[in-house]
Amino acid sequence: MSESGKTSPQGVHSAPPGAVGSALFPDNALFLIAGPCQLEDDALNLQVANALVRLAERVPGGIVYKASFDKANRSNPGAARGPGLDEGLRALERVRAETGLRILTDVHDASQCAPAAEVVNALQIPAFLCRQTDLLEAAGATGLPVNIKKGQWMHPEGMLGAVRKVEHARVHPSRQEIAVTERGTFFGYGDLVVDMRAFSRMHAACAVPVIMDGTHSVQRPGMGADGASGGAREYVSTLTLAAVASGAHGLFLETHPDPDNAPSDGPNMLPLEALGDLIDRAVDIWARVRA
Repeated sequence: MSESGKTSPQGVHSAPPGAVGSALFPDNALFLIAGPCQLEDDALNLQVANALVRLAERVPGGIVYKASFDKANRSNPGAARGPGLDEGLRALERVRAETGLRILTDVHDASQCAPAAEVVNALQIPAFLCRQTDLLEAAGATGLPVNIKKGQWMHPEGMLGAVRKVEHARVHPSRQEIAVTERGTFFGYGDLVVDMRAFSRMHAACAVPVIMDGTHSVQRPGMGADGASGGAREYVSTLTLAAVASGAHGLFLETHPDPDNAPSDGPNMLPLEALGDLIDRAVDIWARVRA
C-alpha cells in the first residue's frame, strides 16, 4: 500500500479519474481538496462525494474528499462539532468505499493520528495548531501525506519549521507528499487578507506544493450571529482564481448543497452547484499561466 493510496474493501483502488500517478499533492497539475466542513449524515456526505466524482475528470491533478469528524475550534461551547473520532472515521470509510475517492481529515491531537491513518489517505493540521510539535510529529510518523494549514498570524517563510517537523518524523525523512495551505492572515478586526505573494514565498521556503484555501480565506471570525464565525462567500471565486494565477498548486474548497443551513462554516462555504464552474475557470487559468 502506498503512502497516498488505499484500497477499498471491494478491492477498487481509491484514486479517482483525473489523478496524476499516485500523488495526492502533485506540483505539475492543479488538484482539489473539497467536501463539507464537518461530517453530517451519510446522505449529505455522499451527495457531496458523488458530485466530486462527477467532477473528477475535469481536475487534472485529482480530487481528495475532505470532511472533519470533530470541529474542535468552534467559536461557541454549544456549537455542533461533528460525530467524533470513531463514528466519524466509519462515516469516512463509507464514503471511500462507495465512491473510491481518496479521503483527508483534520486531526487535533497526537492521539488521533494513528487511528485516523488506518482509514484515511491524508491528514490535515488545522491552522491554529500548525506549531504543535507533538501533533506534527505524530502526523508525520504515520507516513501518510500531510497538509499543514498556515497559522493566521504567521509569515509565509515561518511554515518551514512545521514542514521540517513532519519531514523528520517519518521513518525515511522526506518532504514528498507534504503540502502547506494559505488561508489568509488576520487584518484589523475580524477580516482575513490573502497576500498573493505568499504562494511563491512559501514554495521557495518550504519546497512543497502550496494550496489555496478559498473558503476559509473569506471567513470573518467572530463576526457572525452570537459571536460565531461569519463569512463573505461572494469573494471565494475572486480569491481562488487570483491564487491560481499567483502560483498555487492546489485548491481547498469546502462545499455544501445548502451552506446557509450547514452546521459549521456555512457563511464561507461554496454552494455545491457553483463548484464545477469555479474549477473549470481555475483549470483554464492554471494552463494559461503555465503555458
